[in-house]
Amino acid sequence: MTSQTLNSPSADQIRRAPKVLLHDHLDGGLRPGTIIDLARDAGYDALPETEPDKLGIWFREAADSGSLERYLETFAHTCAVMQTRDALFRVAAECAQDLAEDGVVYAEVRYAPEQHLEAGLSLEQVVEAVNEGFREGERLAREAGHRIRVGALLTAMRHAARALEIAELANRYRDLGVVGFDIAGAEAGFPPTRHLDAFEYLKRENNHFTIHAGEAFGLPSIWQALQWCGADRLGHGVRIIDDITVAEDGSVQLGRLAAYVRDKRIPLELCPTSNLQTGAAASYAEHPIGLLRRLHFRATVNTDNRLMSGTTMSREFELLSETFGYTLDDMQWFTVNAMKSAFIPFDERLAMISDVIKPGYAELKSEWLFKQTATTSGSSSEGR
Repeated sequence: MTSQTLNSPSADQIRRAPKVLLHDHLDGGLRPGTIIDLARDAGYDALPETEPDKLGIWFREAADSGSLERYLETFAHTCAVMQTRDALFRVAAECAQDLAEDGVVYAEVRYAPEQHLEAGLSLEQVVEAVNEGFREGERLAREAGHRIRVGALLTAMRHAARALEIAELANRYRDLGVVGFDIAGAEAGFPPTRHLDAFEYLKRENNHFTIHAGEAFGLPSIWQALQWCGADRLGHGVRIIDDITVAEDGSVQLGRLAAYVRDKRIPLELCPTSNLQTGAAASYAEHPIGLLRRLHFRATVNTDNRLMSGTTMSREFELLSETFGYTLDDMQWFTVNAMKSAFIPFDERLAMISDVIKPGYAELKSEWLFKQTATTSGSSSEGR
């Protein structure tokens, strides 16, 4: 029995495996039933469907356009119902519970406070409501037998002009549940250098930030995010593949930027299903994650928007396992990569890897031994 056979994960093992999520949008992961409830409470009557199953299907189909701009339009509905403290609290609490039930032990969930001010909340009230919701979700997850830790990433919209204000907000709440900063939104026409003052401020404050780059736009976006803005991680970064050449004989040549990303161990927050929806990859088999894994880039697996993609971390790993033959060893590699790249202190990351992630995978990988022993024992008894 080969190691490949022993470690090939079942769907149940993938679900139970400890997972780490670095790229997940709060307003892209609502339960369809919750959207309907919150829309009723808010008097919002523009939902395209009013039955949970049909609404979930609508979001997935609307996001399957192949266009990042069309994909982003679906958020008008989720943001519309996330304008009160109670709504934000509920959505955050359910987010933590849903991730924990899926085996996620650590998550960094991002959202843009500036998109939740229409009902009169202040930026601070938005952040506090979400933080309190995450804590409640963690508590309810523990009661259900799951463990999770959730940190918030505050996002500024790249087409707006509030990046410095949101960066300062992230810095004020950095020890109160916020672990870092991000910019998001349509890449084309809105380069990260437009928000250079925010990134320079965060660097002076020794704070962490990631930048959406290299998803719908290519290498210039990645280059600016790294060399001008100083990003710690790349949100997506999938277009780094454009700087990698694979010859007919299978040999690989890295361009200067790709080599820099690999040499510097810059984390790539890859989101396979989302990348297919926005046209950044044509199929799972053609997704750059296969080559990036083989070349030992610091690749991580993420959901991006669980509602729009109809996905979970378990589903992402199931699809990758089916496509590339990934084993539990591969899952552990991606998970450790993600935990190494998280925005919490080093000793806490190390403890998560040593005390939670590695023991969790060791237990899963040893299950075959006990099944094998039980099978052997049964065969021996039959022979007596």
